[in-house]
Amino acid sequence: MGKQKEFTGTVVSDKMQKTVVVKTMHLTRHAKYGKTVKLYNKFKAHDEKGVAKLGDMVLIVETRPLSKDKRFIVKTVLKKAQGAQVALPEEIL
Repeated sequence: MGKQKEFTGTVVSDKMQKTVVVKTMHLTRHAKYGKTVKLYNKFKAHDEKGVAKLGDMVLIVETRPLSKDKRFIVKTVLKKAQGAQVALPEEIL
């Protein structure tokens, strides 16, 4: 058995039940020009407890196929997203 793949990424969608979409990024060198290029992938990951929210940094781990597109589970939430704080007008306060 091979080692399970692990990726860290940012949750870009949490609109599905028990599923989040995680965007990962890695750096590679361009074959011809040698410039460092950022490559992005989006993975669907199973989130049983629903703890991962939009903007969170999460660690996902490869697992058996859970559905047509889901091949990862959310292992831990590494960093919570900063909550959008809405400033109320002083008239209301």
